[in-house]
Amino acid sequence: MKEIKKEHTNGILDLSTPIEYLKGIGPERSKLIKNVLGISTVEDFLYFFPLRYLDKSKIYRVADLKEENVEIQLKGKIYDLKEITYGRGQKRLSAKFRDETGALDLVWFQYTQWLKDQIPLNKELYIFGRVSLFGQQFSMAHPEIELEEKREKELRLRPIYPSSEKITKRGLNQKFFQGIQAHILGHVTGLVQENLPQSLIQSLKLMGRQEAFVNIHFPKDTSAFEQADIRLKFEEAFFFQLGYALKKQYNKTSAVGNPFPLVGDFFNDFYQNRLPFELTNAQKRVLKEIRNDMRLPIQMNRLLQGDVGSGKTMVALLSMLIAIDNGFQSCMMAPTEILAQQHFNSLSEALFGTGVNIRLLTGSTKAAERKIIHSELENGTLHILVGTHAVLEDKVKFKNLGLAIIDEQHRFGVEQRAKLWMKNKIPPHILIMTATPIPRTLAMSFYSDLDVSVIDELPMGRKPIITAHRREKDRNSVFRFAKDEIDKGRQVYFVYPLIEESEALDYENLMGGFERVSEAFPYPDYAVTMLHGKMKPQEKDEAMQYFASGKANIMVATTVIEVGVNVPNASVMIIESAERFGLSQLHQLRGRVGRGAEQSYCILMTSDKMSSDSRTRIKTMCETNDGFKISEVDMKLRGPGDILGTQQSGVVDFKRLDLAQDGHIIKAAKDTVEALLRADPSLQQEQHQALKNYYIKQYKGKNKWGRIS
Repeated sequence: MKEIKKEHTNGILDLSTPIEYLKGIGPERSKLIKNVLGISTVEDFLYFFPLRYLDKSKIYRVADLKEENVEIQLKGKIYDLKEITYGRGQKRLSAKFRDETGALDLVWFQYTQWLKDQIPLNKELYIFGRVSLFGQQFSMAHPEIELEEKREKELRLRPIYPSSEKITKRGLNQKFFQGIQAHILGHVTGLVQENLPQSLIQSLKLMGRQEAFVNIHFPKDTSAFEQADIRLKFEEAFFFQLGYALKKQYNKTSAVGNPFPLVGDFFNDFYQNRLPFELTNAQKRVLKEIRNDMRLPIQMNRLLQGDVGSGKTMVALLSMLIAIDNGFQSCMMAPTEILAQQHFNSLSEALFGTGVNIRLLTGSTKAAERKIIHSELENGTLHILVGTHAVLEDKVKFKNLGLAIIDEQHRFGVEQRAKLWMKNKIPPHILIMTATPIPRTLAMSFYSDLDVSVIDELPMGRKPIITAHRREKDRNSVFRFAKDEIDKGRQVYFVYPLIEESEALDYENLMGGFERVSEAFPYPDYAVTMLHGKMKPQEKDEAMQYFASGKANIMVATTVIEVGVNVPNASVMIIESAERFGLSQLHQLRGRVGRGAEQSYCILMTSDKMSSDSRTRIKTMCETNDGFKISEVDMKLRGPGDILGTQQSGVVDFKRLDLAQDGHIIKAAKDTVEALLRADPSLQQEQHQALKNYYIKQYKGKNKWGRIS
């Protein structure tokens, strides 16, 4: 043991060497670094990347200081060092720094005698730190100091690492972290192995891996940093794509599924005699893609994207009829009761008189109805089950589930979705539907193990929704416009945000809006109804039916109507406090109108004071109806983690890759992986062994949910 410890102390054995054995760290500091920064090995330190860089060639003058809270470098001399007692016997160290243009105060609130003795007085030196302004005088706390004679001759970008007050108070400043990284990078040859084939590195003109780590921490210049950054980002994207591509390859070759060879009476009768409207070319194309998947004895894993109102539900219905023709049951799962009820209503109406048995299962389903559902599922007489999370209960057993459709899948946890796959001995075909357009880079990254279908056109006769931005001063004219539309026989939504943590205050906000609208649109000339999440299911149904039947002219609601509500006669959507909504929500809400042949409108009401992000969201909504363009802006504003949904948290843990900014790198990585697997599907070639071994060691298992995401 002693020999090993000695060897650790004198050098780095490998990337798994604990940091306590690194020179200058030791057990106490290593515990602090691990607890605060999560760094425990040499490899962790290598991936502890700088936040930004200080250009050491750039030197400020005291006279140039204009603003506080910026990190700068100055050249001059320190003098007048003294201890000052303040408060209850507390001490701080104070000094003056002067260059040829003026003076700056220096202060150390935490210091030791050793530190005090180390501060060089009246010598030419450089200081670096964050400046603050007290009164008219600039000051710098805990500056880093570098003597002129010890300064590196080669000027380069200086790394600034993430830190915290807890770390700096213990003396672990930027100089400390730079020293540790320099020590590690001095041993980088032999430690950092190349993990990409030379042929790929050369064809893409990538920097070598060792060189990339050196130049990400201590770049020679801006060009070297940019090349290192591209290399490390590409590497992350490449191996992430490789994991999903291998899963997709497995799905296509080894994931057994039930073949549906027949297109029989149920499908043909409905398609020829009962279609409520002619399918768009996009719907026909997508249906053909699904049909081609399901005829094979391989499990389908397909993502169906389509903007609000594009006709995804009809494609889903026709797919379920193919399953019935082949003797299999289908299931459609939705994230909320109101959406499940809406799907059930529209499917039941479309299937009336066809002989298809369809039922609804939610948390509100009565025990007697549940008993019938369980019995019919197990004896096979129930063809289609529509439901919420209740479908996942262990009691819910199918005779032969052949097709599982999940709507707005990002709202379900991965483990929850996995339960659905286990409802049949041979996993059912999977169709995932979303009306939340997924940005291209996210689709390429987190859904690349799925085949993707896109319905990219609206049904015939639909007109683009006109969107306008109005403020409180415009309210009377907005009310007049709504009355004009109602006079034409149309209906209007008023939507209020959930703006407080307190449910009571949310309810109060909605009730205030309801009273305001009721006052502006008085009974009996107008009928106003209300819908919110805290109503009982029966109350929700009654309110929706009252509005859908046309008996109510106006519905005042919360975002409970964001998905699933379909009233073709509603032509105006007025969104109150629109600046409080996210882009995705605004787009979904707007999709509740424009579902008929008449011109529809969305009016975004905001206050005069808005943040820059809010202004961007409102401007984007007014400029385009394209959900995919909106989703790209949304990702730039919110980040990929929020777009994927809270259930997916933890999956976006890239060290350098930015899904919002690095789409071109992700595309290059995806194309490279696809070409590589076409040439060598099992990664058996000699030139791919290092790549394969690295993937197995670093990534295998991290994408374990890829098959069912």
